[in-house]
Amino acid sequence: MNTENTSSTTKNTKICPTCGTRLSENATRCLVCGQTFDRDESSVTPVKKQEPAVKEARMPKLTLSLPVAIGLIVIMLAIGAGIVFGVLRGTGRVAEPTEVPTVTITPSLTPTPTEEPTSTPMPTPTELPPLEYIVKEGDYCSTIAAIFNVSIQSIVLSNNLPADCGTLYVGQKLSVPQPTPTASPLPTSTLSGIEATREACEKYNYTVSENDTLSGIAGSFDVSMTAIKEWNGLTGDVVYQGQTLIIPLCQRNPTPGPTPTATLPPPYQAPNLLLPADGEAFTAVNDTITLQWASVGTLREGEAYGVTVEDVTDGTGRKQTDYVTDTKFIVPSAFRPAGSTPHIIRWWVVPVRQAGTALDGEPIWENFGQPSQERVFSWFGGGVSTPTPQ
Repeated sequence: MNTENTSSTTKNTKICPTCGTRLSENATRCLVCGQTFDRDESSVTPVKKQEPAVKEARMPKLTLSLPVAIGLIVIMLAIGAGIVFGVLRGTGRVAEPTEVPTVTITPSLTPTPTEEPTSTPMPTPTELPPLEYIVKEGDYCSTIAAIFNVSIQSIVLSNNLPADCGTLYVGQKLSVPQPTPTASPLPTSTLSGIEATREACEKYNYTVSENDTLSGIAGSFDVSMTAIKEWNGLTGDVVYQGQTLIIPLCQRNPTPGPTPTATLPPPYQAPNLLLPADGEAFTAVNDTITLQWASVGTLREGEAYGVTVEDVTDGTGRKQTDYVTDTKFIVPSAFRPAGSTPHIIRWWVVPVRQAGTALDGEPIWENFGQPSQERVFSWFGGGVSTPTPQ
């Protein structure tokens, strides 16, 4: 408790050390805080008023906006990545990037236009020299014209005869013009047996409708699904609406029964004759003559070519038919005309098929295709030289 002497006229007072209340000198208890004073007031150390503590220094606050903060973070990450890259590169763990070669575009070549193929010229017939004929008893212009297959008018004009051609006499030499041969057509490609069968097959084009199935279509036409798939190049059983299918009617399932009839292959087309040319002349020097034609396809077992040769000049009408599997036939020398009169020989070829066997064991043949066009050639008998034109 501190005792303060303010003046001579003021009583001595003391201050409570607890609350600082000024009290009388003789007070033993503070009326404000209740503090008692047990010690001698002389031993009481006056309480000094505490000075306010010195405030500690604070760091200045730095306020950043969000974009600036994001930018600083990106910069720090880039700096860190650069440091890591430099460290790894120094240790040899970072491979240098390989330079990618530049692709050079090669200019496309412009195709050189090819020349248009020229058409193959068709063969032109060669005019044959006239034949010399000696009139025999009973000959008329009409009979001579029939023998050589020419017109009466051509004989009249070639020999300066009267229009009625009625002044012929025995031993008279006539110049008979040969018929102008027809130009042989160029050989055409023939169909193989399979192609001929496919071409001759009866077909029907069916358009797939909604809700159609391959099995249903096959059942409607009584044709197997396998046949329809083969004819249309299908790999599966799926068909779509609007699709056009080829239905091979020739491959319908056989009618059920005890003895179903096998489907026969289609007949062949007409053979294309090649040699000799129509109207060609042969002399006694030619002992044999070879006839040739183009193949109609691969012949099956029991099939052949029927070659017919007929002498239209001979009064008896000599005619014979032989059957060969080759595409050529040699006219036997026994068929060569006798005497000095030229004979007109007609020949043609037709595909045939064996229909049975005769009692003598020889096969019975029937036509199994279209016959070829007929051709003729003239053939002189023995002892006659090549005629000279008049």
